[in-house]
Amino acid sequence: MNATVEPAGAAPARIRTPGPLDDYAAIGDCKSIALVSRHGSIDWLCLPHFSGPSLFAALLDDAQGGRFAITPLDIVEATQSYVTDSNVVVTRLRCRQGTLEITDGMALGPASDGDSGEFVPAHELFRSARCIEGEVEIESTWQPRPDYARGVPRIACRGRLGWQCRLGDVDVRLHTDLDLRAGGCATLRGHERLRAGESRQASLTSSEHDLAVLMPLGPALEARIAATNAWWRAWCDKCAIAGRWRDVVRRSALALKLLTYCLSGAVVAAGTTSMPVGPDGRRNWDYRYCWLRDTSLALRAFMDLGHVDESRAFLAWLMHATRLTRPRLQVVYDVFGEAHLPERELPRLAGFRGIGPVRIGNGAHEQEQLDVYGELLVTACDYVERGGTLDPTERQLLAGFACIAQAEWREPDQGIWEIRLAPRHNTHSKLMCWAALDRALRLHERIGLPIDPARLGAARDEIRADIDAHAFDARLGGYVGWYGGDAADASLQLMLRLGFLGPDDPRMQGTIALIERQLERDGGLLYRYPPGPGSDGVGGGEGLFALCSFWRVEALVAQGRLAEAEALFERLVALRNPVGLYAEEFEAGTLALRGNFPQAFSHVGLIAAAQALGRAGRAGSGGQGRFEAPITRVVR
Repeated sequence: MNATVEPAGAAPARIRTPGPLDDYAAIGDCKSIALVSRHGSIDWLCLPHFSGPSLFAALLDDAQGGRFAITPLDIVEATQSYVTDSNVVVTRLRCRQGTLEITDGMALGPASDGDSGEFVPAHELFRSARCIEGEVEIESTWQPRPDYARGVPRIACRGRLGWQCRLGDVDVRLHTDLDLRAGGCATLRGHERLRAGESRQASLTSSEHDLAVLMPLGPALEARIAATNAWWRAWCDKCAIAGRWRDVVRRSALALKLLTYCLSGAVVAAGTTSMPVGPDGRRNWDYRYCWLRDTSLALRAFMDLGHVDESRAFLAWLMHATRLTRPRLQVVYDVFGEAHLPERELPRLAGFRGIGPVRIGNGAHEQEQLDVYGELLVTACDYVERGGTLDPTERQLLAGFACIAQAEWREPDQGIWEIRLAPRHNTHSKLMCWAALDRALRLHERIGLPIDPARLGAARDEIRADIDAHAFDARLGGYVGWYGGDAADASLQLMLRLGFLGPDDPRMQGTIALIERQLERDGGLLYRYPPGPGSDGVGGGEGLFALCSFWRVEALVAQGRLAEAEALFERLVALRNPVGLYAEEFEAGTLALRGNFPQAFSHVGLIAAAQALGRAGRAGSGGQGRFEAPITRVVR
């Protein structure tokens, strides 16, 4: 049979309005990511990579975006949990007459990477739904809406080969034993009753410029699920952390790995676009790209946990990604190194829970953010000091970045928070230029980085003097966020981590006190800067920033305020969603998750804070502290 489901004019039936971010788990194959709701609906999936066009986007428009749902009719209780040390998620749906368990993931391991000698698709998303007790009546919906729902596709039935939907050069196939039938408006629907022990399976595969490959169901699919779990466990077992926060840190490491593009080593900032942080959508941005700052911080987290391959892969990607912008660094690239990411709105999609606009691309690619030079050189220095090696080309590249920082540190920029105002002299940017030169000098001493140490050393000292002269406000008792301003900036807590000032320095103590006075709310959480109109040129609501709050844990540890640090860390851990994931911000007052999700920055912050607590715990108990988070030397 070779029938075609013709597009129809009627809108698809509403299944369930997307819930809060507490309702979602993320699955992925280190190339793309999908979000699975605790009601059994896959509401977000982009192909063929993180920033590719969406296939399912009900997350951003319940009626138009598309989804793949397997949902019981009479849910009494819905819970989700990850398989231990894996990114495969199990959703348990208790109904009035029985319980349905759905296992979702994206295939990894020998069965998905060709090691078995068989043809494999570029991506496979698998679903296995089993009635584990009683009887459950389920509705199934397959509603692909390619390219952000900008067109209604044709779905073709291929008989025993399942269903086909094409997205330009991407060929998507659904192979399933669900009883699906044409339901109008390019939608497949099914309705059936499962009894205890009965199951249904689905394998959604995609290929681009390649053979379409269907994967078998039955025991073969269960074997792929087992292989995927084994792949994640093997990766997770390399995480060098034990003790009280072991599982918490591992979950954050797994979240970061989900956001790492395996073909290049780039880490995307988040898995979604246009998730609002406030009551309006003025701050709806697309975060599915690689910010050099975010990736650098993520790689330091990976290195601290003993993962070497990610750092080496990133350096290789950096050589490729910067080829069009050298000797300068751009702020953000896509996972392939594309530097042109024009920002535009998609009026077709209403936005998450109706809060638009939906944007793709990001205007930050046109901004000047001088701190990225420091982030890269700090990461490279950490890598080398843990035993990593740099080849001559990489050394020359890093030396060039140090020279750019030395030449341009006096210039204004948009800074770490990507203000959409005229460039200004942001203190954090100056700090990171200082760090760039400081680490370049350290690299020169260790491996002979090809720089002029006298010239860079003088520039480093000049930057320090400039920060002291223009960013320190004696009236306020601390450093402010930009020259001539009077607002605190949570990023200045990094002065401690970078070694710009020690914790006993009165100016550092004053800066921490200023941050606490102006930015603290809701039991120790922090805004990144004082909220309010005119702060960054965007307006709209602003939440409490997860990363800044984790930086506060580190600052408290450095100041010896360990009880406060541990209490804040525990509070932040409790604010994760039920499967252990963070978005970018917390809503002030309710502390609900807000912003793009899952967010790399937030999980990087957790890992670094846990490491700081671990080191403090060991130091305070002769090596027998409650927290164990060893810094592992890299051996290559």
